[in-house]
Amino acid sequence: MNFLSVGDLALTYQNRRQVVRIKADLARLGNELATGRKSDLSELSGGDFSPVSSLQNALAANRAYSTSIAEAGLFASSMQATLGSIQSMSEQLGPALLMAGNSEHPAMIRSATADARSKFEAVVSAFNTQVAGRYAFSGAATDQPALASADTIIQALAAATASATTAAGIEAAVDAWFDTPGGGFDTTAYTGSGNLLAPFALSESDMTSIPITAADTEIREILKGYALAALIDDGALNANVVEQAALTRCAGERILSADSVLAELQARVGTSQSRIEAANMRNAAARTSLELALNELTAVDPYRAATELEAARGQLDTLYTLTVRLARLSMSEYLR
Repeated sequence: MNFLSVGDLALTYQNRRQVVRIKADLARLGNELATGRKSDLSELSGGDFSPVSSLQNALAANRAYSTSIAEAGLFASSMQATLGSIQSMSEQLGPALLMAGNSEHPAMIRSATADARSKFEAVVSAFNTQVAGRYAFSGAATDQPALASADTIIQALAAATASATTAAGIEAAVDAWFDTPGGGFDTTAYTGSGNLLAPFALSESDMTSIPITAADTEIREILKGYALAALIDDGALNANVVEQAALTRCAGERILSADSVLAELQARVGTSQSRIEAANMRNAAARTSLELALNELTAVDPYRAATELEAARGQLDTLYTLTVRLARLSMSEYLR
């Protein structure tokens, strides 16, 4: 009878190959058990990667839309908070200015208009609010503030109303400065873009925009009331308390009437917020469905993976044991 034997060197290489193979299996099975996904998708899909690739691409697009939705939501909520804070200031300042104007008392007028000047600065600062490093009310020019500083605006208005000697004259001059196309407001106060911020993509077929800038007519109306009162604090009509009182009342009335304007702006932002929230819910539901579908295609059976892992460990232990015993083989051991 003929016997085939393997030389010592060949046996060493054979053992090494088996160790490498078993260790590779251990690494693969350990990774699959940890991630819950197959390492070799070609074996799983039979070489057809299109279903898995399609689901992975859809998930990548879904994550991109999630980022856009989150950014849109942040913009909308920040703008809503800004309008809410201005409304709160207006609700406090409007009645105070009316009371001071009706009293025609110089001290009350000075106190109320000084507060108005401070709040005017706060309003301008609010419209220059930033969201993730982008100015929210600047239209497409998100890299620059929407409005010049409050001091710059008041100085320009003071120059525009310098010749007016009555409350009605100052009111008319302020209206002209804010409302004339290409006038003082457009050239001095508004530093944003005339173009709206680009719409946010909520899905492949759905987009939303927040069509509000600090150059909108509604916001100009809000600024007018504060500016009229701030001009008194700046020294307008100093020689005529009666006219100062009339202008103070006018400022208070305008600030209170702007409350409905603020409510309209808040409603417009709220509409965008509703669309954004609905898109967020749809996107989350779609992401869950895609993840489940991908999991069905690529998931491993954890019980089977654990069993195979233990079997591979047992093979490695056995191979090491055999290697040790083979290493001890010698003529003396055989004759013992």
